[in-house]
Amino acid sequence: MAQVGKPLCDIDIQGDIAPEDEALTSLPAEQGGSPNDAQQPQKAIEQHENKHEDDKNRTQPPQNVTPGKHAALATPAVRGLLKELQVSITQVTGTGKDGRVLKDDVYKYAAARDSAPSPSPEPIPHQPPTTDINAQRENPIPLTPIQSQMFKTMTRSLSIPHFLYADEINLTGLSSLRKRLNLQLPAPQKLSYLPFIIKAVSVALAEYSLLNARIEIPSPDASKPSKDPPRLILRSNINIGIAMDTPQGLLVPNIKSVSSLSITAIASEIARLRALALAGKLSATDLTGGTFTVSNIGSIGGTYVSPIIVANEVAILGIGKARNIPAFDEVGKVVRRTVANFSWCADHRVVDGATMARAGERVRALVEEPGQMLVGLK
Repeated sequence: MAQVGKPLCDIDIQGDIAPEDEALTSLPAEQGGSPNDAQQPQKAIEQHENKHEDDKNRTQPPQNVTPGKHAALATPAVRGLLKELQVSITQVTGTGKDGRVLKDDVYKYAAARDSAPSPSPEPIPHQPPTTDINAQRENPIPLTPIQSQMFKTMTRSLSIPHFLYADEINLTGLSSLRKRLNLQLPAPQKLSYLPFIIKAVSVALAEYSLLNARIEIPSPDASKPSKDPPRLILRSNINIGIAMDTPQGLLVPNIKSVSSLSITAIASEIARLRALALAGKLSATDLTGGTFTVSNIGSIGGTYVSPIIVANEVAILGIGKARNIPAFDEVGKVVRRTVANFSWCADHRVVDGATMARAGERVRALVEEPGQMLVGLK
């Protein structure tokens, strides 16, 4: 017999009953069958609905959908589906009795949510090309033939361990001699300091032949290692190269057999090579065969220089700008003196500092007392 306030039947479903659903079916502790017993389930339902209405009002954003009064109620299977699809029950419009949420409602909501187009990203506004006048602009250009050759030569020079020896040379006596000689020579044959210096260097190289040599290193062969040690090749002819600044770049033609030439002949040869260099007509003979190099950077400017040794040579001389300075003479009187800095670089693999210093001192003595150089001319 059916009793008021008691379930008519029990239905087994998969999963446990949610606590809020269990509250709807629970009976009061008393079994006395008082007149208020029939009203207890209705009160429980109303309390449960009021609770869910409050929760829904706090968490659900404003929507146009008006769910039923039992929309928040669902079986454990539906709640499991909600959790699996990551759907809030308050967002689903129930189609069951009194607006209860069914499985089909959850599937339809999830399908509509997933098929909704994602908001397209805002287009990036077009940036006009920069017109900043300070912007860095790079324009690659190929090396000229002269630069390519200089690149190869200087790259080989990087393997040479350089050491620098520098000294200040008094050019006062040479300056007076040069002025007297130039008074007797025609304009095209006017003498500069350079022919005298080159002649002095040739005298020192004849006495210190090591500085006129070259190093011969056997070519490395990975398949057949050479057992021959490096050796020095002494050279009889003194061919002094002159570094020249030309429109094509740095060129180093050389004067052949300087030891056999007079100072005026050296000056004529320098003028000939300079004219050919400016015209771009130097021959291969002019550019090959050098044994020592002189770089007269002082003709352009600069007091000090650290020159780079040319491949197939073991030493080089760099000459700074001639300048007048106040100095004390032998009696302590302040006099005007013309000086220039001589910077020697040598290959420290074969040239020791003492040899370079002695050769430098020999050149200094000849330049400061040019009469010695003139007496020794052949």
